[in-house]
Amino acid sequence: MSLLIVVNGETHSTNCQTLAELVIELALTGKRYAIEVDGALISKHRHTEFILHDMQKIEIVHAVGGG
Repeated sequence: MSLLIVVNGETHSTNCQTLAELVIELALTGKRYAIEVDGALISKHRHTEFILHDMQKIEIVHAVGGG
């Protein structure tokens, strides 16, 4: 079942059921990032249990190192 979600302001169609599956689909595995869903920060240990729903608004922020 395909879902329509909004990722960083852009509509995205996915077959992912959980936030963890979306992380893999978006090639974020091993990278430093934070994810907010509908205004709530979702900790990484909850990604496998966090179920995605149609039209959720997801914001992904990438951590950038520097000096």
